[in-house]
Amino acid sequence: MIPRSLRTLLDETHGRRRAEWAGREVWLANEAWGELAVSLQGAQVLHFLPAGDGSDGWLWVTPTPQALPGGIRGGIPLCWPWFADDRYADESPDRSGPFHGPARKADWRLDAEDDHEEGVELHLSPEGRLHTQLAPRLVVQANARRLHLELITEHIGETPVKISGALHSYLAVRDVFACRVEGLAGARYLDKLAGFAERDQQGELGVRGGLDRIYHSNAELVLDDGSRRLRIARQGSDSAVIWHPGETLPDDTPEEAARHFLCVESANTRLDPVWLVPGAQHLLGTTLSVADAAS
Repeated sequence: MIPRSLRTLLDETHGRRRAEWAGREVWLANEAWGELAVSLQGAQVLHFLPAGDGSDGWLWVTPTPQALPGGIRGGIPLCWPWFADDRYADESPDRSGPFHGPARKADWRLDAEDDHEEGVELHLSPEGRLHTQLAPRLVVQANARRLHLELITEHIGETPVKISGALHSYLAVRDVFACRVEGLAGARYLDKLAGFAERDQQGELGVRGGLDRIYHSNAELVLDDGSRRLRIARQGSDSAVIWHPGETLPDDTPEEAARHFLCVESANTRLDPVWLVPGAQHLLGTTLSVADAAS
């Protein structure tokens, strides 16, 4: 579910090309295996639709994106090298750096574009330094069966650094309040809407209103919206963040549009921060694919 203007650009794309959308440079693919759109602001995957899927796409983007220098709500923003208020790697004097870190609004470059498993593989890195000791890069793989992202952090400095982060996936759904997330039954979670109260998930998670939870789990999840079952596998993550604003909507999110997404995020949070020593790397990944009815 993407804005009509981005849909038009994809319809006019045959093969792969670069274009401008909402004041940003975007990389587009419309090929036999499916469609992919990536913004070079934030290295943000905006759209993925595998061939034969029959839907509008697996990712949601607000129909009213902010103008630059604001970020785009939707797709898969990169929260790096910290997530929310867990500002372990924030180098500003008073830890007042941007919410979710600098990566999501920074300019990135496309370093490589290759054919991969009857699809495409992209490699991206920031245009400039985002941290004195840490260097990120993103790998995106897309084909007719799956979308896979790897956010890789390399320690290029001299002292250990503690990081958090997330692949903040906005997944498109028919109606968020009719959704169910399978795979979290019995998991412990922190409820951010209740002052980080620690609770146990009773049964599978149904969405009935606003949610902001951090589940301590590395289990594979399935998002069932009644018309599609989407499998979410995570790598390098023991935190699953589930978020929807409910009735407290951000300024860039119309009420009707908000019913059509749920964030299910691969993350490192206060429950599983990562210590990196000089020369080490950490991979945070997420893989989206269709789950069959028997899953």
